[in-house]
Amino acid sequence: MTQNKEHSSTGGEEPVDYLAAGPPVPLRHPGRWVASCFVLLLLAWFVYTCVHNRNFQWPIVAHYLFSPEILRGVLVTIELTASAMCIGIALGITAALMKLSENRLLSAVSQLYIVGFRATPALVQLIFWFNLAALFPTITIGIPFFGPDFVTLNANAIITPMVAANLGLGLCEGAYMAEIVRSGIQSVDAGEGEAAAAVGMTRTQAMWHVILPQAMRVIVPPTGNEVIAMLKYSSLASVISVTELLSSAELIYTRTFETIPLLIVVSIWYLALTTLLTVVQLSIERRLGRSHGTQPALGWALFGGALAANLFWPRARAVTRRGEKGIT
Repeated sequence: MTQNKEHSSTGGEEPVDYLAAGPPVPLRHPGRWVASCFVLLLLAWFVYTCVHNRNFQWPIVAHYLFSPEILRGVLVTIELTASAMCIGIALGITAALMKLSENRLLSAVSQLYIVGFRATPALVQLIFWFNLAALFPTITIGIPFFGPDFVTLNANAIITPMVAANLGLGLCEGAYMAEIVRSGIQSVDAGEGEAAAAVGMTRTQAMWHVILPQAMRVIVPPTGNEVIAMLKYSSLASVISVTELLSSAELIYTRTFETIPLLIVVSIWYLALTTLLTVVQLSIERRLGRSHGTQPALGWALFGGALAANLFWPRARAVTRRGEKGIT
């Protein structure tokens, strides 16, 4: 680093190069170290308790972790999560486009759908759709008011527990996805649509080829959170006799009375599936960020780097490196 040879206008003395005079004094954070030690102590106590407390019954947990009944429940949970999210995403995109439409009727209908399904608990909707046959014993498809009727179906045969679960969770999710998609679309600069119109694109073409691809950076993160939430909300389907993961565990511990080990098995599977979905979400965000010059770190690398930097990396070394690079 070159020193300034000019004299100051006031004292006529050369300025002092503080970095060359000696290493900077590192900042002290005693509170951070005390908090870190306290957290590590709590973690050690938790691990010790889980390992030495026989009431957890870890051999029973290991026995049921990959049992056929539990694995069938896991598959049903994954299937219900995927199908309900597909319904929710499709309805969310449609409702968002309707809400942004200049047609007041379409916008009002979309707003009514969003308000209605966001205001009603998902559990209430599941029970309602499961008992739809009490309101409509038959489901008729035809020309309204004037007929004829093309197809007449028995509602009890059509509305199975799995269908009711998809309707309840999918319609509820569509209301939340509509707001996510709407916010993503509105985050794109209005000039993008004007540029698309200038090259001859219709509004539909501009939406699908210009606006929505750019809005994905805003849409993907909350959508990933919704997928993880849907994975856990699928356990609500157990109240309408859908044999998903939680219901499969309930069927086992009602006859064996091994409640705690089975609940631990369920928690382990939910944790594993949630972790997998989180990794997929981070991977998608990384790909979307690459086209905009940002590449966020993935998964454990981000967590491990943050942990090392904040707990175990010497503060003085970091400050010295910034000084060597001439960063103030």
